[in-house]
Amino acid sequence: MKYKRILLKLSGEALMGDKKYGIDPSRLEEYAQEIKRATSLGVQMAIVIGGGNIFRGGQAERIGIDRVQGDHMGMLATLINGMALQSALEKVGLYTRLMSAIPINQVCEPFIRRRAVRHLEKGRVVIFGAGTGNPYFTTDSAASLRAIEIEADVVLKGTRVDGVYTADPEKDPTATRYTKVSFDEVINKNLNVMDMTAFTLCKENNLPIVVFDMNIAENLLKLVQGEEVGTLISM
Repeated sequence: MKYKRILLKLSGEALMGDKKYGIDPSRLEEYAQEIKRATSLGVQMAIVIGGGNIFRGGQAERIGIDRVQGDHMGMLATLINGMALQSALEKVGLYTRLMSAIPINQVCEPFIRRRAVRHLEKGRVVIFGAGTGNPYFTTDSAASLRAIEIEADVVLKGTRVDGVYTADPEKDPTATRYTKVSFDEVINKNLNVMDMTAFTLCKENNLPIVVFDMNIAENLLKLVQGEEVGTLISM
């Protein structure tokens, strides 16, 4: 097993499946099974999930909502997704804890770093909700921050594409996928991996990132076992 402790970053849009909004139950079940396969090897897994399938903070101002208010709405959306994922994981037999950056004690635990690490050590899957708890920060930033705090070995960014490309593969048919790329090269070539705040956090703390397609069966399992899947970004 290549990684002992990982942070899996999922977008909220990934939960939509083929729907235009909300949560696709079949996609949720697929993800729960993928996570179960990976954790069955003994890997400790934490998860950060976005809220874009319900509400994106960035769209708030366009519809007349104050940006800070909108970002807090987005944080609540991530908790809805976290609760759905928690339920799906528990249905397949995984012990799970949902921890929030903003206190909602009737629903989930507050984020306390030492408690989160203890849950992981006991074999529980930990879902971090509500981003960083602060407006103007994305869930990518939350993923990077939490990964550093829990001393994860890697951030696995599960997307709908199979890695990082030299250009947008949907627009440029000559685009090729990197198997490995350095942090500096990503910055110099302006490759789209995650927002710069999140990316810089990983770079400064020498925390590798793997961008991969979460929708291909057993990709997560292969990654945990050390197979080359997606694109590895490191020093």
